[in-house]
Amino acid sequence: MTYHLAIHRAAKNELHTASHWIAERAPLAAIRWLDRFQEALETLRDRPERCPIAKESRKVDFVVREFHFGKRPNVFRVLFVIDANFVRVLCIRRAQRLPISPDELQESYFDE
Repeated sequence: MTYHLAIHRAAKNELHTASHWIAERAPLAAIRWLDRFQEALETLRDRPERCPIAKESRKVDFVVREFHFGKRPNVFRVLFVIDANFVRVLCIRRAQRLPISPDELQESYFDE
């Protein structure tokens, strides 16, 4: 089964912030990075259940999975849910950051 990919507002904002930060330092690298990141997100359309359940999932009423992109020390975590025939990307953040709060997850889940 192929899923539809929905990137929620918070995730879009976080992706924009990350790519802008990279662009300030290395404009060409930022373009390549964003292209690779978007290609990686597209892989979630097929078999998103291959990704492990995120630790944040224990604190909310829905199953949150995580997908990692990048190499250390620049790994990003993509937090998403599988909802019927949709993969809903809720959050994109650097792996070094603290886990996302249950309130932030809830807000992102309901704010497409």
